[in-house]
Amino acid sequence: MLIVADENIPLLESFFADIGEIRRVSGRTLSPDDVNDADILLVRSVTRVNEALLKDSRVRYVGTSTIGTDHVDVAWLEARGIAFSAAPGCNANSVAEYVLSVLSLYAEKQGRDDWETLSVGIVGAGNVGSELARKLDRLGFTVRLCDPPRAEREEGAEELFCSLDEALECDVVSLHTPLIRDGQHATFHMIDAAKLERMTAGQLLINSSRGEVIDSAALLERLQGANAPTVVLDVWEQEPRINPQLVDRVWLATPHIAGYSLEGKVQGTEMVYQALCRFLGLPVRKKAGQYLPEPALSKLSFTSAAEETGAGNIAMRSCYDPRRDDARLRLTMDLPAEDRGGAFDRLRKNYPVRREFSSVKIQLKGTSKSLQDTFRALGFKLKI
Repeated sequence: MLIVADENIPLLESFFADIGEIRRVSGRTLSPDDVNDADILLVRSVTRVNEALLKDSRVRYVGTSTIGTDHVDVAWLEARGIAFSAAPGCNANSVAEYVLSVLSLYAEKQGRDDWETLSVGIVGAGNVGSELARKLDRLGFTVRLCDPPRAEREEGAEELFCSLDEALECDVVSLHTPLIRDGQHATFHMIDAAKLERMTAGQLLINSSRGEVIDSAALLERLQGANAPTVVLDVWEQEPRINPQLVDRVWLATPHIAGYSLEGKVQGTEMVYQALCRFLGLPVRKKAGQYLPEPALSKLSFTSAAEETGAGNIAMRSCYDPRRDDARLRLTMDLPAEDRGGAFDRLRKNYPVRREFSSVKIQLKGTSKSLQDTFRALGFKLKI
């Protein structure tokens, strides 16, 4: 059995070597010739999986180790009897921690001692948006959830969800929607010129969902105007050949890595492995925890002198500081235009190991219950 897999999927051999022969390929340049003799295809979000790719192949199972499926023509796979699985929620915690790290920097930038005084509108309450909302709620933030499809089908929706216009009134707006191009709940260019015009310099807009959710041409024009909002982009239109002018105008620019914690990536591989085992009728013998290495940073210690916000910031930024990714991406903008796309992909392929907050044990000596609750809400392990 031949398994063709994106070379950037972690732990391929560990999970799949005893199922079949593995052929690693570039997900960005994957062609019909690469999959013609494959039985199994494993991809990430950079590969378009459709009739053009698979019509002459013998592929009978496709797995994507990502939460999104807009790069896969699921209807065509179903019509051809090709099994399919994704990894919904695999990196939800990673993306939530990315947003929390951005929020801590933004509160510091604004001179706020209490970051929880920021109101946060979350657009898209799926796995990622819901996980972010849960964390923010535990931290004491005012959270407003916008998810029109859920609002339509769930009881008590008036109390749970707000409109997009209401979400856009919050101090912070964080986007977590799938990319849907057509229909009543289309998200393509959902944040257009009119929506951007309503946002002001006192607001922060974060997009870690799909680049096409924001009209990037309209965004660039808005950022060149007066009283523009602060913007953080992890996802971009025309990836990997992103607009250097837009990079120059946003506050933080990262190369589609919000969900790139080691835990998130390995969990995505594990979920696809489990689905493939079920498809093949094989026992599930492996778990992600078997393969996670000891973290480089395993413990932090705080005494009774620790100030709550400062201690939380130190801990979060010890695990992840988005300014490092911002600096790396901006350096690629100095390259010739023809080299920037490859550089963007290399930033993702060679992404340094990033561990989630749960990999660090926080030792607290004589600290307040409030500080303990903060660390628990952030997801750190505690030793008191």
